[in-house]
Amino acid sequence: MSSIARAGIDSAARIVNGDRSEWMPPALLWLLTAMLIVAHQGTLLTLAFPVLSIGVGFWLYFKSPAKYVGYMWWLWFLSPEVRRLADWSKGAFTPTSLIQIAPLAVTMISGLSLIRFYPVLAQKRGLPVLLVLAGLAYAFMVGVVASGPLAALYDLANWVYPVLIGFHIMAHSRQYPDYRDTIVSTFIWGMLLMGGYGLVQFFVMPQWDALWMLGSQMNSQGDPVPFGVRVFSTMNSSGPFALAMMGAMVYVMAATHRVRWLAGAFGFLSFCLSLVRSTWGGWVIAMLIQLVKSNNKVRIRIVASAVVLAGLCVPLLAVGPVAERMQARLDTIVNLHDDQSYAARNQFYATFAKTAFTDVSGEGLGATGTSTKLSNDGGQLGQYGNFDSGVMNIPFVLGWPGTLLYMSGVIWLLVRALRASFRLTDDKFASASMSLSLAIFAMLVFTNSLVGTGGLLLFMGVFSILSAAHWQKLNRRRDSFLHGGH
Repeated sequence: MSSIARAGIDSAARIVNGDRSEWMPPALLWLLTAMLIVAHQGTLLTLAFPVLSIGVGFWLYFKSPAKYVGYMWWLWFLSPEVRRLADWSKGAFTPTSLIQIAPLAVTMISGLSLIRFYPVLAQKRGLPVLLVLAGLAYAFMVGVVASGPLAALYDLANWVYPVLIGFHIMAHSRQYPDYRDTIVSTFIWGMLLMGGYGLVQFFVMPQWDALWMLGSQMNSQGDPVPFGVRVFSTMNSSGPFALAMMGAMVYVMAATHRVRWLAGAFGFLSFCLSLVRSTWGGWVIAMLIQLVKSNNKVRIRIVASAVVLAGLCVPLLAVGPVAERMQARLDTIVNLHDDQSYAARNQFYATFAKTAFTDVSGEGLGATGTSTKLSNDGGQLGQYGNFDSGVMNIPFVLGWPGTLLYMSGVIWLLVRALRASFRLTDDKFASASMSLSLAIFAMLVFTNSLVGTGGLLLFMGVFSILSAAHWQKLNRRRDSFLHGGH
């Protein structure tokens, strides 16, 4: 055997072994999780899952930074379902579960990139990140005083982790193709699994999901019976699930996987049955942006994809109880004067706008959302636990100084990504990321889409585009150097 052939075989073996070692720990985690569920060891699972998840997170962060991002998304996708199965196997609902810590803790591991690659912050591409972090630091200090350190710290994590993941992607620009492939693959397979399970949830309503809906008193999710639920699949509620499906359906345009059409059909049906109108609107915006920005060849592909999806899904959406739920929800879009949710949001804007926009110092992190549970002794949502407007949430929480810093950084990032996307016309992933980011930013009217699942999608998309632009720049330099050397 020649030395060249032997070198090729050795190289292939290293790649295979490398892939095996990268995927073995997460595969073992999910296998062990399944075994503990089948064995009805809910208590042990509640303790072991977060510890093992964090351990695997650290392993992948150092071993394969790109696959770490995919693993992080899988935890957000599946951890809520693991928690429900753990409760069901214990035979009782638990108001708080350690399993909830796993996705947040693993995502926060990306903060190490801020320390390891801090010189990037001094570069032009890192300056917007400094502005965003400065705005959050201001609001955190105000929040510690106003709401207490625990509530402020929890809220800080929810605001900052999307930025940290984005920075992590940008800091590894040289590995951009790995990140692109991992993200697209994660969302296609995630859509297949979650979309399929979402249909099971709607038509069957598994016992563990019903137990959780009753225990958590999630009245906004419908009734825990077949045909009565607003689909949330394996995630915590229909809002984050709809956002994840929206992202997946946009990334379908950049996918080449054979299962993408089946995944798209499952995802689209479950996305519709989540009945989240703001995300429906966001998806339409994302598709329109892609149509405007794309060349004729890609436009034809988008239209063809829409026709295929419609052919697969419309027959199922147009009959029986599915059609009744969809029609009732669509009617609320047309007849806004009969829509209680729309009326409540209008009333909220009218009565609260002055308070939100004239609070110069801001209420600080921990003043709104789930974190308000940590600022009182009863563990109940505070006065502003439900906050339906991102446009008002940001100034109310961050105040004028924090909003100026934070939004300046976000808008700077969006503008830079938009400009870069016009130079990346052949990169379908960059195009999809741009349309998704702009659509989620537009959804600020309905909710604070810059935190949680929406924030992850927006910042991941924006920083992926900047990473793609930097990767392309590095390749041009290398080619220029090689050509000059030759």
